Amino acid sequence: MAQQLHVQLVAVEEKVWSGEAEMVMARTTEGELGVLPGHAPLLGQLAEPGQVRIKLPGGEQVAYDVAGGFLSVSDRGVTVLAETATPASAAQGS
Repeated sequence: MAQQLHVQLVAVEEKVWSGEAEMVMARTTEGELGVLPGHAPLLGQLAEPGQVRIKLPGGEQVAYDVAGGFLSVSDRGVTVLAETATPASAAQGS
């Protein structure tokens, strides 16, 4: 079985999403970031407006529009702490 990341996406007042993932992608103030299992620990500030995309085992992807906050990578997984997080609309950007 391939290595996976434990991911938590938390907004100010609620846990938005939690589970296992193959990859997490987010835009930070330093640029676009992709996190795979085994990634070095880091703390990044999320860019505004931003989006966090989570690639699930099997290839499905979920995405959330986020405002404010941070992304933390540790040996325990990835935690996204956002001021707001809402499911991204597939029609956005068209």
